[in-house]
Amino acid sequence: MNKDFLSTPKIQDGRIPFHPILMQFAAHMIGKTYEEFMTDHRILVDSNMRCIERFDMDAVSVISDPYRETSGFGAEITFNGDASPKAERLIQSPEAIAGLRVPAVESSRRMMDRIDGVLLYRERLGRNFPVVGWIEGPLAEACDLMGVSEVLMQMMLDPEPVRELMDKCLELGIAFADAQIRAGANIIGVGDAICSQISPEMYETFVLPLHDKLFRHIHDRGAKIKLHICGNITYILPLIARVHPDILDIDWMVSLGEARKIMGDNTLLSGNADPVAMIQDGTEEQIREHFEASLAVCDREHFIYSAGCEITPGTDPSKLEFMRKLTLKP
Repeated sequence: MNKDFLSTPKIQDGRIPFHPILMQFAAHMIGKTYEEFMTDHRILVDSNMRCIERFDMDAVSVISDPYRETSGFGAEITFNGDASPKAERLIQSPEAIAGLRVPAVESSRRMMDRIDGVLLYRERLGRNFPVVGWIEGPLAEACDLMGVSEVLMQMMLDPEPVRELMDKCLELGIAFADAQIRAGANIIGVGDAICSQISPEMYETFVLPLHDKLFRHIHDRGAKIKLHICGNITYILPLIARVHPDILDIDWMVSLGEARKIMGDNTLLSGNADPVAMIQDGTEEQIREHFEASLAVCDREHFIYSAGCEITPGTDPSKLEFMRKLTLKP
């Protein structure tokens, strides 16, 4: 695997890249709320810059919440301090999908705020430091607009309206990825968490063709892809391997060794410590044992050290400092 897209002078010394997923945790590092982190790109960037200083991270991201595109489509998003945001259900019936307009990226304040975050990272970090943009995958965004239960039920009973909805989500996702690449993101994160809740047959039928189209487009624009699907994705790994993500987040319930065998040499695996039981609540010795076990099944050339998902706001910062130190050993 060619890791040039992660090549900073620090990584070139042979250490394992360290890139935890940071959101509310990062906001708290500078005394800000999650709401402030989600609604002001300057706070998001400042938070992550503090984490670079404290934890010597090898990449930064504009990941914040799943509702940037949802807001662009016209849904009202409600924020409340450190609580998770809530989005109104914009699509109340399958019949409403036909009238859903795909917005221009520049018409959405929240989408432009994310692009401004990429621009500010580049201003502060220069050209070479890895900056990860972020978009919602087509199934996740469809569920954000219509509701998880409603989308999954519709996929079984009458899939055509859902196909139309996911096509519109894909169209906006491609435009949003393009805008972030133009702003300076050299990696695009794609969050499609709900894919761990559907069968392999449903993933192959409904989502895989859209992932293939999206990933090809991003690659054609010169950027790399980081795919994030929370949960146990073991059963769809052979299908994911067909669309060639450059980085794949591996959650704690997935065998890292099994993922390494299935994904092959063209994908870096990021993970997969349990963010609660291992990092937040575990001991340094438990973290060390997990790290060493990970290297035993996934060689250094195909590994990015991280938790399986977001670092919790209750995590002691010293745990991340310890994780960073582990990656420095030859």
